[in-house]
Amino acid sequence: MAKESGLGMSVAIDDSGGTARTISNDITSMDWATPREEQDTTGLDKSARERLQTLADFTVSNSGVFNDASNMSHDVFKTVPSSSVARTTTITISGQVLAGELFYSDYALSRSSSGELTWSAPGALSGGAVPTWA
Repeated sequence: MAKESGLGMSVAIDDSGGTARTISNDITSMDWATPREEQDTTGLDKSARERLQTLADFTVSNSGVFNDASNMSHDVFKTVPSSSVARTTTITISGQVLAGELFYSDYALSRSSSGELTWSAPGALSGGAVPTWA
């Protein structure tokens, strides 16, 4: 596989009804991570650390431009404050897919002094399934 940019990636996030909505056009930046916890198991007889890998996680931080057109970002996130549902989040880059069930904890809107209306929406793994690239 050759080195590639992140251009042309696709992001789909479920609305509160469970329907996947591709909102890539509204997202201007995105960070995601798939960290693993570690348990320190170093005994008194050791001179270096011993660790076990434990729980896996998946988090995302999305930012974008406000769009209240039907089935776009505002439709997807406007129910975050009023619903407690996990949303399938699917990131696709060059045929590589990372999907997970995430809880979104905020849908924050911001209007700058120049008039820009933007949003941010952080999500974290909800269902206990290990995030795996396919």
